[in-house]
Amino acid sequence: MQPDISVICDKAKLSEKGCIGPPELVIEIVSPSGASRDQIKKRRLYEKKGVAEYWIVHPSDKLLWKYVLSGGSYGKPEVYDNSGRPTAELLPEFELDLLKLFGPAEEVKIPSPEKYRRF
Repeated sequence: MQPDISVICDKAKLSEKGCIGPPELVIEIVSPSGASRDQIKKRRLYEKKGVAEYWIVHPSDKLLWKYVLSGGSYGKPEVYDNSGRPTAELLPEFELDLLKLFGPAEEVKIPSPEKYRRF
């Protein structure tokens, strides 16, 4: 698997061929066609391989799901909307401002009840 973004803190894991062992953090940006692959297949693989954190970014929904490895498995994800600022467990100085990434939430315009009144 080729993650969209991987964070490797241990320089000893890097070789000419890439990363030897699991990265500390993997971030996948979901496309509509790959959503199930990122949320099921890749999550299982990263969990099995020992990736400490797995973030799934849903640009169209303006959501980020954060999975943290604990006891060899990912529990329920922390879910952030565009107002969130998730930090990495192993890199607390790394904070992602989702408002800058996603932009403001779109305003929901509720049509006037007059529009639906029957005469």
